[in-house]
Amino acid sequence: MSADVTSAGCRVVLCAADDVQPGRMLRVVVPEAGPLLVANVDGTFHVTADTCTHAEASLSEGDLEGRRVVCPVHWAEFDLATGEALCFPATRALAVHPAAVEDGRVVAYIRGSHEG
Repeated sequence: MSADVTSAGCRVVLCAADDVQPGRMLRVVVPEAGPLLVANVDGTFHVTADTCTHAEASLSEGDLEGRRVVCPVHWAEFDLATGEALCFPATRALAVHPAAVEDGRVVAYIRGSHEG
């Protein structure tokens, strides 16, 4: 894992794109942002905070349903593209970080705190 600062934020290499197959998720912890969720939705990578804003659970242990991630504790749902909390009991959005695949690696651009 490596990081450098750009105008878009701190650029962090998270993993190899092949490490997260379509329909799968991966938890990656980075000093710049804390635990992050990398999700592959039909070849599009999304990077959000990995911690549910309601129950402090790891979302990577939940279910991926299309572009939604479902928390394994109380079934709160979040939109991976926007971070929006889609149902009770979660009411706060997740932090969402711009992501891209560069040279076969998933990178994210982190700005500010990892809190949602």
